[in-house]
Amino acid sequence: MSNRSKGWGIAVAACVGVWLVQNGSENVTPPVPSAAQAFAAGPNEHTDAAADPLPPSAPVRLRIPEIDVDTPMTRLGLDPKGSLEVPPASDRNLAGWFGDGTTPGAKGTAIVAGHVDNAQGPAVFYALGALRKGNRVEVDREDGRTAVFTVDAIEVYDNEDFPDRKVYGERDRAELRLITCGGGFSEKSGYQGNVVAFGHLIGVRGTAS
Repeated sequence: MSNRSKGWGIAVAACVGVWLVQNGSENVTPPVPSAAQAFAAGPNEHTDAAADPLPPSAPVRLRIPEIDVDTPMTRLGLDPKGSLEVPPASDRNLAGWFGDGTTPGAKGTAIVAGHVDNAQGPAVFYALGALRKGNRVEVDREDGRTAVFTVDAIEVYDNEDFPDRKVYGERDRAELRLITCGGGFSEKSGYQGNVVAFGHLIGVRGTAS
């Protein structure tokens, strides 16, 4: 993996969790994925069905009905240190995609990041850990088509053991990663890990404009 890809994991993991500090981390914590939602033995999906990749087109909106996510999308770049930027913390309902990488629905691994909370309360990906295999993720694109993904697994990783290649590695089909902060929480240093949802393209709605 490139250093640019490794930087994404560091950037996404650097979440303070101000809301948890204010409310007390013992009583207010985001959902954590169960072992049953992890890959059984390596990256083997719950279904082999897959749709052909689409041409690149920027995402404009993302929906995850099972956890009531319906969010606009913003383009994310790299900061001066080469790490992935994060969406503005002031906007609780905003997810971002790495604009210099794969666009959702195109061949490869598209990366989408969102905050778990901010100072006002739960944010767009607060419930990401509650997803289950087979749940759907829909991404509306600038070309007028909607890319439909199925969730293959949801896993949580400690910051020090983040599997860059597994999460960010390129694939021969259209895949999606949804990433937010999670795992253990420390009032001194914030979240100790990341929750990652893995998915792949299974369908397309609409026609290119």
